[in-house]
Amino acid sequence: MRGRVRLVLAAYAATLLASGALLPLISSESWLLEAAALLAVVSATGVLVRLLSAARVLTVAAQGVVVLLLLTVVFARDRAVAGFLPGPDVVARWSALLTEGAEDVGRYAIPAPPTEGIRLMLVGGVLLVGLVVDALAVTLRTAAPAGLPLLALYSVAAGLSGGEAVWMWFLLAAGGYLLLLLAEGRDRLAGWGRVLGGAESARPAGGSGPFSGRTGPPVRFGRRIGVLALGAALAVPAALPSLDGGLLGGVGGQGGSGGGGTISAVNPLVSLQDNLVQPEDREVIRYATNAKDTSGMYLRMVAMDEFDGTTWRTSRRGIEDVPEVLPRPDGLSGAVATREVTTNLVVSDYFEPNWLPMPFPASRVDIDGRWRFEPAGRLIVGDKGQTAQGEKYMVRSLVTEPTREQLAAAAPAPEELRREYTAVPDSLPADVKDTALEVTRGAANDYERAVRLQNWFTSEGGFRYDVKVSSGTGVEAISRFLKQREGFCVHFSFAMAAMSRTLGIPARVAVGFTPGTSQSGGLMSVGIRDAHAWPELYFEGVGWTRFEPTPSRGSVPEYTRAVSPADEAPVPVRPEESEAAVPSRAPEREESCPPGVTGIAGCGPEKEQDAAPAADSGFPWWPVLPIAAGVALLVILALLPLLWRIRIRARRLGGSAGRTEQDAAARTLAVWQEVEDAAWDHGIPPDGALTPRRAAERIVRQGRLEDEPAAAAHRLAGAVEQVLYAPHPRPAGSLADDAARVRTGLAASADRGTRIRALLLPRSSARVLWALSDRRRALAARWSRTRRRLTARLATATRPLALPGRRRG
Repeated sequence: MRGRVRLVLAAYAATLLASGALLPLISSESWLLEAAALLAVVSATGVLVRLLSAARVLTVAAQGVVVLLLLTVVFARDRAVAGFLPGPDVVARWSALLTEGAEDVGRYAIPAPPTEGIRLMLVGGVLLVGLVVDALAVTLRTAAPAGLPLLALYSVAAGLSGGEAVWMWFLLAAGGYLLLLLAEGRDRLAGWGRVLGGAESARPAGGSGPFSGRTGPPVRFGRRIGVLALGAALAVPAALPSLDGGLLGGVGGQGGSGGGGTISAVNPLVSLQDNLVQPEDREVIRYATNAKDTSGMYLRMVAMDEFDGTTWRTSRRGIEDVPEVLPRPDGLSGAVATREVTTNLVVSDYFEPNWLPMPFPASRVDIDGRWRFEPAGRLIVGDKGQTAQGEKYMVRSLVTEPTREQLAAAAPAPEELRREYTAVPDSLPADVKDTALEVTRGAANDYERAVRLQNWFTSEGGFRYDVKVSSGTGVEAISRFLKQREGFCVHFSFAMAAMSRTLGIPARVAVGFTPGTSQSGGLMSVGIRDAHAWPELYFEGVGWTRFEPTPSRGSVPEYTRAVSPADEAPVPVRPEESEAAVPSRAPEREESCPPGVTGIAGCGPEKEQDAAPAADSGFPWWPVLPIAAGVALLVILALLPLLWRIRIRARRLGGSAGRTEQDAAARTLAVWQEVEDAAWDHGIPPDGALTPRRAAERIVRQGRLEDEPAAAAHRLAGAVEQVLYAPHPRPAGSLADDAARVRTGLAASADRGTRIRALLLPRSSARVLWALSDRRRALAARWSRTRRRLTARLATATRPLALPGRRRG
């Protein structure tokens, strides 16, 4: 294998191995296969251009153009000129996709789904890094600096991957870089001859000496250095704290034991405000339940329990398969009245939550698909891209009805739970705790403190609900909210949960939907604007309990309302066994449905299984034709050197000897040039300083020709000498046959790689560029002569006429 080709393959492999570190970030591996195929085209373009021209700038420019064309065909074909040429519309499409990709990076946790914007960022980034690596290592022959773009690619992946199996991806990326360095070192040594290999091959069989063994000392020493450096690079990061976070800096993705793998989840904080300000309140969930009162039927998706002073996020916890019956909620004792209700839910086709919306606390969930259970937060989470889009499922849940007395008399929480869920960072401004203490002054227990905080936010503190208020960033965000006193549910739930923790009350933030609105037929409809966040506080004996601090949103729980005279003798609520399993009323079909949800949740007619399928409109050729045309164009471009070589060979060898000596001489020289080009294609470049006889001897020696091919080469050289030096050249024999024998001999003695290159990428095709360069110089010279003549004629035409004058005196 030639050194330059070896470098190209090493650069290609190093880029892909470094790109592998991005695989844990995305739920699908198809983007890497796509990037590998496109990068192969870019690398092949560099090989082709380097064969035809030694200009480095031309090679990099050609590869850059190919990158633009490939990205245009793959991501903006419908906006391109002729289906593959980038224009202003393509640039606008790229800009829009990059913007969407940046939003998706903030919207999804690792591993994120491969949206169009994320795919463009990944594939485009790999192509650009691969182009830089190829330019540095192959075009400029400096492989060491090529490690910088590879390091940048790996660093981005390592910083976002959450530290899971980073060592494996580092090992692959470092191995690719070492492979590139070894390929460059071997190529540089090859430029000085076969130093190591020659010494090894020259030693006597079984002998001993400084070069005995499988490889020489320089090679072994270099490999030892590489292994030592790689081991040190692996050991040092292992002793340092790993990077934590994810595509969202820790919001969302969960993983751990229990066979759950890694989880892709939408960032609820990013999507929540977007949902609240939607211009149209589209239905996202429809459900039917046998619960008598739906005012507290909040559809909970996720609980965020980690607070860093700036924001709330979900902890990285272990997940497991969804059990048939979910365990009893933490902290819920048998003294608290509960009753089980059944809810049948259907999610619309345009809503794709990764967490399953369901009443809390659920006791059983019947759903198909790749779903996992996270016990601490009682979450049902989609695994490896699983979403609730279009899902129909049943949830049995408990309606807990604690009394005020039970909440007020709650014992302290277990130490481990209290320590985890009351933790606040040191960076939290002091006025947050001071405000909490001021609002709850005089309260006798944690329950009264929680109620006073809720009432202060909803009615007594002068807060105003406004979804257009920015969430704010930094540790001062809660302080600003407490001073400005305007915001939406995220602000209220965050502030109450943080203030509760400063008071020693375990707290977390839940995200989901309020109960929605009642529809005809006993159905409940949940719109996108019903998205909501609320705090959950822990009370021993009751468990995690919902509070509602957001004014004008949701419903205040019964156990937090002020006692009225009618409530002096409350009647204890007993579990209702008769309604535990079957909804009081099945979902009924409606004649009219909101747009986009026909046929779900009992809405509209369902599709008959035996109904005849819709008429097939035929295969969609329009999207395929531009792709096929682009592929055909690439194939034609790749085959151009081969086609040119076949045409030139046929023209040189197919002519007749002619009637005159000049014709015979021209044909003999054309055949000889074909032999020299055939030798050039097989790695023997022509040398114009040699006589035909010396050139033939060189071709025979370096091409390892024997017998008939060698004799044919010498006969052709003799024929050329007759044409060049003899006053009357003797008639030559079958020149075309001799040229074919020489070409066959060269191919027989060459290795497979050389034969393939001579066929597909013949070196002699460089004559095309030489011819174009000569023609350009000829045209420039002709234009220069024409311009001088025009200038001279113009000067003559504008010269003043000399009129005959009169002689004086």
